Amino acid sequence: MRTALVIGTGLIGTSAALALAARGVTVHLADHDPEQARTAAALGAGTDEAPEGPVDLVIAAAPPAHVAAVLADAMRRGLGRGYLDVASVKGGPRRELEALGLDLTSYIGTHPMSGREKSGPLAASGDLFEGRPWVLTPTRDTDTEVLNLALELVSHCRAVPVVMDADAHDRAVALVSHMPHLVSSMVAARLEHAEEAAVRLCGQGIRDVTRIAASDPRMWIDILSANPGPVADLLSEVAADLDETVQALRALQSSDEAKRQEGTEGIEDVLRRGNAGQVRVPGKHGSAPRAYETVAVLIDDQPGQLARIFADAGRAGINIEDVRIEHATGQQAGLVQLMVEQAAAPVLSAALRERGWVIRR
Repeated sequence: MRTALVIGTGLIGTSAALALAARGVTVHLADHDPEQARTAAALGAGTDEAPEGPVDLVIAAAPPAHVAAVLADAMRRGLGRGYLDVASVKGGPRRELEALGLDLTSYIGTHPMSGREKSGPLAASGDLFEGRPWVLTPTRDTDTEVLNLALELVSHCRAVPVVMDADAHDRAVALVSHMPHLVSSMVAARLEHAEEAAVRLCGQGIRDVTRIAASDPRMWIDILSANPGPVADLLSEVAADLDETVQALRALQSSDEAKRQEGTEGIEDVLRRGNAGQVRVPGKHGSAPRAYETVAVLIDDQPGQLARIFADAGRAGINIEDVRIEHATGQQAGLVQLMVEQAAAPVLSAALRERGWVIRR
């Protein structure tokens, strides 16, 4: 791939353009808002000047509701040899293009499984997709050259290609992305009018659950409007679980021992099913999940503290598998939770204590 045209210079489009430009591809940028395209160009994502002729690959980075119209316009104008989109739903746009009577041999639907809570070109990064799955949804009609161009794009972005059927993809993202986002928003909505004294007690658990609720509502309306059926089906199942859980909790309030036992069994059932589902979430680098031991270290909220901990762990020959930080309420201190192999935990704890760190059990 020598040339590309990115139509839509938001977070995803600009990030892809930055990755391509960094690898020597001549990238042209277009957007319904010319100022946004100029901003992306100023960041080094390419040029906002129109290409003189057809490019190797046209990348439509428009919202799901508009992606079919953007692609149809580009195809009719003959802007490229190959065309793809990066929308978060795949079945709908393809059916729209088919209904318009377009030749789809030069098109492939794709979806990079990466993003941020912020949007726009200023939030973009050339390494946004590194190590992340990038779904490709070719059909029997997809031209091999177009599939190869898509694979080249994924390679330039250092993502991991995953081939799926378009409708299977939409059901999958409803399960692992769209439905969880709505549930996160519903939990976060409970905080809107909560008493300040209660909100001040927020810890890492509520931060984990509500983090994605900070995303742009306008963007998510576009996404959910393009995939409402599968999301609604999943939320119906969640609603049934909620109803049963509410009934179980009410039963725990009963003075009847049999009802309290029934309530206990109901709560235990949902918690155990949650355990069973959570362990299926892929672990490091997409491998099977593994159980790590946590070493909790008390730190002051000062520059260089994390770097010191990582350096001391490195001197002890310990690889940190994951890390979390829990900030203390009202204090300039926090707890760093270092996840390591189980056998490495006592070694790391001893090494950090020797270097003056306070280890919390």
